[in-house]
Amino acid sequence: MAAAHPEAVDAGMEILQDGGSAVDAAVAAAFAVAVVEPYASGIGGGGSTILAGHGDDPVSYDYREVVAEDGEIPESGTGVPGFVAGLARIHDEHGDMAWQDLLDPAVELADEGFPVSDFLALRLRSDAGPASIEGLDHFHGSSGDPLAAGDRLVQEDLAETMRTLAQDGPESFYSGGLTEELTSVDGLDAETLTAYAPTRTDPVGGPVGEHTLLSAAPPLPGAALIQQMQIAESLGIADHAPDSAGHVDRLTRAWTTADESVDQLFGDPDVVDVPTDRLTDPERNAALAEEMDPAGMTSPTTQTDPSSAVTAGNTTHLTVVDGDGATVSMTNTLTSFWGGGESEYVDGYFLNNQLSRFATQDSDANQPAAGRQSVSWSAPSMVLDDDGRPVLGLGSPGGHQIPNILTSVLASWGLRGTSLQEAVDAPRHHLEEGVLAVEEEPSDAVETLISERNWDLWVTEREEAIFGSVQALEIDHETGRISGAEDSRREGGFAVADVGSATGTG
Repeated sequence: MAAAHPEAVDAGMEILQDGGSAVDAAVAAAFAVAVVEPYASGIGGGGSTILAGHGDDPVSYDYREVVAEDGEIPESGTGVPGFVAGLARIHDEHGDMAWQDLLDPAVELADEGFPVSDFLALRLRSDAGPASIEGLDHFHGSSGDPLAAGDRLVQEDLAETMRTLAQDGPESFYSGGLTEELTSVDGLDAETLTAYAPTRTDPVGGPVGEHTLLSAAPPLPGAALIQQMQIAESLGIADHAPDSAGHVDRLTRAWTTADESVDQLFGDPDVVDVPTDRLTDPERNAALAEEMDPAGMTSPTTQTDPSSAVTAGNTTHLTVVDGDGATVSMTNTLTSFWGGGESEYVDGYFLNNQLSRFATQDSDANQPAAGRQSVSWSAPSMVLDDDGRPVLGLGSPGGHQIPNILTSVLASWGLRGTSLQEAVDAPRHHLEEGVLAVEEEPSDAVETLISERNWDLWVTEREEAIFGSVQALEIDHETGRISGAEDSRREGGFAVADVGSATGTG
């Protein structure tokens, strides 16, 4: 079990050790994360999930937010939340344990509280944090200041909401006792809430190296992520270390094409025919790679302040593997931290600002209308071996940076053969509007590349939360061993225990 917070890892592991499936553990962990990371995901948001393993065909669920029936986007950007409906459907179709039991760990965390972590304390004081928690006493200490690291956060209203969900079922959110408060929020109404339904589809997939890479279907960017990996592979990224100019050059060239694909082609699949087969065709992407002229890859910045080109990486991710080898890769989100600071706080949780993505990703293919989803950047992903068995589940927060975060890890682990921990630890970068954001001062060779491409450089600070937190688990089917990696950029972790034949200790 890998998740963004140790308490969520514990919740998922408790379910696995009680005999629950990977889906049961994922649902429990997702609700627990909603308590301990109230700024990142939860009842007021949405998400997407890929399931694979134990002989079943891989399946993908999308429970992102949608535009209300009137077709209008409220000023807050709040869309109809899909988190509860999505987890309920996944549980109905793949879970073993009772729904109520899966919410118990989250109810306990909200009711009894937990120590505020360093990252939560930072989020309470950064970006939209102060505006979002204004007037909410439980997020403040006796001095009136936001809670500090080590202080205990108790969320009684959230605990009561989760009890209602546990006892009355997920339908209580959309047409029951929890609906009244929601319908007082601009952009939400009873008709739209009742009509909401998550979607089930096939994940997108394509060959990368010796494996098949699966990722989220449109309007999420999985096909573009696969395109980026295939182009980078054709450009020979396997021959270049992650901190080298060769790596930065090849991954940014591949990223530029993938980003253009999303910008020009992606939209709600109910109304837009996204050419996923073409985008994930390795021969076509190899031809694109061969046609690329490095000298033409300049992109001068339009920003007076380079740091304004790249925003903080929000969202949360978890990965679970059970004793039967079933694997879950799940990304949940409020979109921006705290729902952007403009969204409402209802019944103990924050609402999303997902519909703002229609403006930030403005294209002919991504236009709002009743019931539509927007393009966004969540990309739960999975790697399969030749027998169709999951060998790696991974994902990350990071907003627009998510494809570059994941391809950096996948290029090192899948193409260079490094260990998962080395791949997660490797330096990351992201090119946006002519600004190359990096994690550390670049080498002379990378400096030369930046100059040749006419980019601006932004050396980020860890607390700016630009480069996510990868939650990944690797499965060795020869030994039955599962291993994980800790991403020190935030506070996530993993745990592995003997819960069945597919697992080992780690």
